[in-house]
Amino acid sequence: MNAQSADDLVIRARGLTKRFKDLVAVDHVDLSVPKANVYGFLGPNGSGKTTTIRMLCGLMTPTEGDIEVLGLQLPKQAEALRRRIGYMTQKFSLFDDLSVRENLEFLAAVQDIPRAKARQRIDELVELYHFQDRQKQLAGTMSGGQKQRLALAGAVIHKPELLFLDEPTSAVDPESRRDFWEKLFELADAGTTILVSTHYMDEAERCHRLAILDRGVLVADGSPAELTSAIAGRTLAVLADHPRRAQRALIATPGVISAAQIGNTLRVLTGENGDAAGRVAEVLRGAGVVATVEPSEPNLEDVFVAATRGSAKTKEAA
Repeated sequence: MNAQSADDLVIRARGLTKRFKDLVAVDHVDLSVPKANVYGFLGPNGSGKTTTIRMLCGLMTPTEGDIEVLGLQLPKQAEALRRRIGYMTQKFSLFDDLSVRENLEFLAAVQDIPRAKARQRIDELVELYHFQDRQKQLAGTMSGGQKQRLALAGAVIHKPELLFLDEPTSAVDPESRRDFWEKLFELADAGTTILVSTHYMDEAERCHRLAILDRGVLVADGSPAELTSAIAGRTLAVLADHPRRAQRALIATPGVISAAQIGNTLRVLTGENGDAAGRVAEVLRGAGVVATVEPSEPNLEDVFVAATRGSAKTKEAA
């Protein structure tokens, strides 16, 4: 990871750990989140993403570790931090029986925004998030994508410097997800730092930087380009006359982390580079499978599999 000066960092965590009795939910995680970046958290369910986010925004006290967010020490200065951040979860958290405008008015009051200033800010958000014709519509009657936009408008009503989003697009269609991400980049361009957790690879690819968590451990951290280049030479495309037989042979081969079938092609990830294509071709010949083996450009799904399954295999071999 490139070195960042203290002034460039919005979040700095060192040795961040959270234990629940015998369960280590977050295990000595170090994080550095640069200003005005969209920083992604990628990981399977139970990987510690939500627990980490809750500690970083002062909602949960770590068992160990140091956290500095926007120059404030947590959890000691958590109350001062809350006015400067926004927080949005995957579950719609506004009031179904209030209108679009009433929900925003309520949130403005919660943030102690003066009435005249709140009216002006709500007018801005209504236009920005395309609610001009829906101001009187009850939130409970809106679609998933509309609710998501309203929740985001509510999360930024006080113009936070830092926005935490915990799997915000898990319940909406692909078009709404694309629109939502356009809004995130508009916020980042205006200077807001965004930390967003996701399990969608296409969303992870959009982030400026990305951290991958696996069972509470930070297993990868960098830009999408840095992370994919780190596994260059380890990904192969295998076109075989019997894909399932080829897959079985490869999965049983030491040094092969995964062999996923995509149509008639196998996407193979190996544990190290070098002559990976030659070694895989030799295994298939030995199994009596006719196949073409070619190098393939790695993507973030390969990075994710390498970081999670690869680290698990390393631990098992130790």
